[in-house]
Amino acid sequence: MSVVPPHRRAVVLLLASLATTAVLLASRRPSPELQLATTAESLTLQELLQDTHSDSVSADSSSPDAEARLAQPQPSSVGAVAPKALVPIIPPEAESVPLSVRVALFSKAPVQTVRVAPGTTCRQLNGPEIPKMRLPLVLRSQPRRPIRCRGGWVQINGSTYRQDVDLIPADQGWLAVNQLDLEHYVASVVGAEMPSSWDLEALKAQAVATRSYAMAHLARPASRDYHLGDTTRWQVFGGEASRSQRTLEAATSTRGIILSYRGGIVESLYAANSQISAEAHGHLGASMSQQGAQDLAAKGLRFNEILGRYYRGASLARLRPDGD
Repeated sequence: MSVVPPHRRAVVLLLASLATTAVLLASRRPSPELQLATTAESLTLQELLQDTHSDSVSADSSSPDAEARLAQPQPSSVGAVAPKALVPIIPPEAESVPLSVRVALFSKAPVQTVRVAPGTTCRQLNGPEIPKMRLPLVLRSQPRRPIRCRGGWVQINGSTYRQDVDLIPADQGWLAVNQLDLEHYVASVVGAEMPSSWDLEALKAQAVATRSYAMAHLARPASRDYHLGDTTRWQVFGGEASRSQRTLEAATSTRGIILSYRGGIVESLYAANSQISAEAHGHLGASMSQQGAQDLAAKGLRFNEILGRYYRGASLARLRPDGD
């Protein structure tokens, strides 16, 4: 069974040349060796994005707080350090792009227990539905063949995930891969990476950084079976447990917006605070301090102003359907 179903709409995941494009950032945390994806559906990033340039609005940054000052170093590709932080313009509303992301649940590996909701069906390639009572037996059988569960929630080692869950044979047993809508993924990551009680503008800034990072991995997946993982090696993803009304609002209100630099995707680095950001990412370029984003939001800055402080030289772009 193919565990990577094709997208039904002619929507670009990203440029195939993204790996050599002037991408603003390299990786959020040390990542495994990544291979460049190729797809018959790939168009150009220009066709996918509605881009608005960041050089039309300038915000005075002559007296930024300590968090913002530590965020100023820029990657070598950006060039000279600008004296002022540019505020990226928020792109106009547009029809949403239905994209899905495949997340390997390494935090739940190896899979020990699987429970499915009523109405959820699990089956192997071209095989009949596996009765729920037989699923544990099938998971213990040999040879192992990939299983797809869809139609409702699936619990993996006690944690709940919605939409499709694939169970893939792995060296140490089974690896679960959750395939879900990109915006639901963003909402879950925001809740896992930031307290959902934080200022909504900080949550929005996190949502844009999260989406941008995910889009870079849609173009450059970690393997043929998944785009990225659910741990701090990538972005923390908690499934249903880390998704809330506030994180859904942050994702919905920024739907489709990513960070862009010279036609490339910003693979947006971020860390808990300025010290960790500087230590972990200072040699790579710009990085957002999550605590700094909260502090700036508390001072009245909007999410695009926050992003402008940390990802200098980047603009905001919105994903759009092909041909619209």
